[in-house]
Amino acid sequence: MTRATFPLTRKAVLVEQPMYKFFATSIPAEVLLQVAFSDVMSAAIKPDGKGYTVNATQRARRDDRLRQIAAYIDREDSGFPNSIILAANYREDGLIEQDDDPSVAVRRWSVEEDGCGGYTITIPTADKLAAVIDGQHRLFAFAKSGREERLDMNLLCSVFLDLQKPYQAQLFATINSTQKPVDKSLTYELFGYNIEEEPDQMWSPDKLAVFLTRKLATEEGSPLRGRIIVAPQLDETLQAMAGEGNWKVSTAVIVEGIMRLFSSNPKRDTQLMLTPTRQSRAVLLKGPKDSTPLRSYFIAVNDNLIYTMVMNFLMACEDLFWSKAKPDSFITRAVGVQALFDVFRKQLVARSLANKDLRKDFFIEALAPASEIDFADEEFKKASSTGRTLIRKAIEAALAPPELF
Repeated sequence: MTRATFPLTRKAVLVEQPMYKFFATSIPAEVLLQVAFSDVMSAAIKPDGKGYTVNATQRARRDDRLRQIAAYIDREDSGFPNSIILAANYREDGLIEQDDDPSVAVRRWSVEEDGCGGYTITIPTADKLAAVIDGQHRLFAFAKSGREERLDMNLLCSVFLDLQKPYQAQLFATINSTQKPVDKSLTYELFGYNIEEEPDQMWSPDKLAVFLTRKLATEEGSPLRGRIIVAPQLDETLQAMAGEGNWKVSTAVIVEGIMRLFSSNPKRDTQLMLTPTRQSRAVLLKGPKDSTPLRSYFIAVNDNLIYTMVMNFLMACEDLFWSKAKPDSFITRAVGVQALFDVFRKQLVARSLANKDLRKDFFIEALAPASEIDFADEEFKKASSTGRTLIRKAIEAALAPPELF
């Protein structure tokens, strides 16, 4: 970590919008921890000068969230392309620093044109004169990072000068009420975009699940071809393929169904594989115990076995359930497909491995007793989580005891 000296200058770009004018710049995390605060949190250098502590003011801080973000900061691939929004020249007591007093003026953040079409922001002192409008957990998580060098990371900032408190509140409310959460299926699609560019032994649970889901969505003979809603809707080929199915589920349903076969905590696994540097799946052998049924095959990079077993299970589901499902059957809805994956994970994978039988016929024989259940029945018309449980329990109740396999 390089301790900042003041005054500090940073290049900036003027951004003018209908209601606001602000400056986009990059500021090291270590500097922001010194000069920024929020109504909830601030950071202070430890007495020994090594690292920071985070303090709360109006209400309890989210330590759990800070730790989660700090763990991400410590990863090899950490990055924050979205900006931290600051209101400069605003004190912790709520008063804007005025420039009519010479002793105050020297503390104010200022901006000057650089003569080349850009601007220069000057931060004259380490005084806390930058209120964080948005991004406080992102920023203050750096105080909990286990890698001191991460404090040198430059963070994108949108700096507003002399923005009154009511406008700060309005801006915060606008940001946090109009932004919609990213669709989980789109997240998985975007997350896995570069899978083929990496060695398969480096794939995290998320990436393998995305890869296998894509195969199931596109491969000839797959019972899910044309039935998985693929997030990037601008791809005409994928759109046409998705139009082939008579019922559909989201990418997220299949990705998560597959992923839970070999990881009970994919976020933790990814963390282990990326901290402190990128490592292969083998590093998970040193991690916490995970009892998911195909865990050892995932770590051993036996992806072909995983895919073969999943494919044959799904083909059995097609023959026994989906091909003869009524239009209003819940077995072809998200809850039904999720319930089938639950039965697969909890009941059938272990039986298949014990019998050394991955064939479609094995899964047909195992699931056949449940094939007469009417999943269009009124009892399954429950809220999504309840309906999923009801379907799973109905199938499990119909299956033959494990000792018969």
